[in-house]
Amino acid sequence: MNVGLVILAAGESSRMGAPKQLLPIFGKSMLKYLIEEAFETNCVPVTVVLGAHKSKIVPELHNMPISIIDNANWATGMGSSIKMGLIGVYMVEKSVDAVIFMTSDMPFVNAKVLNKMIQIAEEHPEKTIVAAKYNGTVGIPTLFKRSVFEQLLDIEPKAGAKNIIQANKKDTISFDFDLGSVDLDTKQDYFEFLQSKN
Repeated sequence: MNVGLVILAAGESSRMGAPKQLLPIFGKSMLKYLIEEAFETNCVPVTVVLGAHKSKIVPELHNMPISIIDNANWATGMGSSIKMGLIGVYMVEKSVDAVIFMTSDMPFVNAKVLNKMIQIAEEHPEKTIVAAKYNGTVGIPTLFKRSVFEQLLDIEPKAGAKNIIQANKKDTISFDFDLGSVDLDTKQDYFEFLQSKN
């Protein structure tokens, strides 16, 4: 299965007060760490969607073999970045069978998690979506197979991946990922994450 991967990193980080994509985790910036984890999978291409802090983030990604997509409409909502990310993948690799979408603020999404998603997708050809399950709900990271791409391209700007999952419940398979509940949205989130590593 040919799988592309999109990291949604266009947000403003307004609640953090600084670009959370550049926060240090595990000895490097969060975005760089997540990209390097993606490189430990067979996902091609790896696409990063930037927006609000593009000028600050691009230097951090210098010389990395990734596609960078600039979402000028990032402020309209996550859906606009999902659409741009899928277009970015398709521009590089038209034969992808599926695309994984993940965000740039979930520090425990690693190669093991991503490879598990691909394995589940391959083992369940009848399912078109593989979604992470945590906190009693399903969401990102999510793998969407090709048959769902049209829905992703039609997504409303303010909608997210969860909207597509809900619309395709019977075709979705989920897997338990308790650490998916950890996302670094605020300074308190980041402080608690750092404390948990000590």
